[in-house]
Amino acid sequence: MTSVALMGAGGKMGLRLADNLKDSGFALRCVEIADRGKAALAGRGLAAMTAEEALDGADVAILAVPDNRIGRIAHGISPLLKPGAMVVVLDAAAPYAGELPKRDDLSYFITHPCHPPVFSDETEPKAQRDFFGCEYAKQHIVCALMQGPEEHYALGEAVAREIYKPVMRSHRCTLEQMAILEPVLSETVLATCLTVIGQGMDEAVRRGVPREAARDFLLGHMRVELAIVFQEKEGAVFSDGALKAIDAAMPKLFRPDWKKVFEPEELERSIREITQT
Repeated sequence: MTSVALMGAGGKMGLRLADNLKDSGFALRCVEIADRGKAALAGRGLAAMTAEEALDGADVAILAVPDNRIGRIAHGISPLLKPGAMVVVLDAAAPYAGELPKRDDLSYFITHPCHPPVFSDETEPKAQRDFFGCEYAKQHIVCALMQGPEEHYALGEAVAREIYKPVMRSHRCTLEQMAILEPVLSETVLATCLTVIGQGMDEAVRRGVPREAARDFLLGHMRVELAIVFQEKEGAVFSDGALKAIDAAMPKLFRPDWKKVFEPEELERSIREITQT
């Protein structure tokens, strides 16, 4: 049985992964140093181990730790890993920044959830309210084999499908493509635009619109407009009036050169901020 050491198993993300791995086909070894995390694991019937115990002969080590700690922890556990072991990282930032140890005999596998999609066929209430995934709602995932033999991709993907289950599509990407997806597309672009949308709703409320009316109106229109932009409904288009409003507002809300956030130097700057703070 493939042994998997889960670093940070008692943390918020670690517990989700531990829940999915404990009844899987992998032999789970939980690593946690915080008393609170150990207690949370114990409540699930899982015992915390030291890194030395968990990594002794382990086939896979998953780093369920914050971005700015991945480099330090990865270097700390590197001497404990056997040749041919795989290190699974849950975000592209630290690997892209060169934070992982230089060991040619290790495989580095990067994976990240897409999270449950806005448009889905979920009917169960728990699944509909599972916004992050790894519990009830189905989601897609992205994966990259940063280094290691090609046959290790299948192992990494199998681990990823288990920790993020239930999984629909698994997309194979390069490390660089995953860094474009996050932080650039999902955080720099999407999170920023959504923050502006939220601030816009607050401004409408400040100007007298009832908050519930503003929220209901905005979220309903958001669903329609998402369906138009992402072509969820064949033939659906913006009205002529909406197109005129978009053309007039674009230069007021966005700089003409806003797409430079995708340029390599901007991406590297963003990742440095993530991994060094």
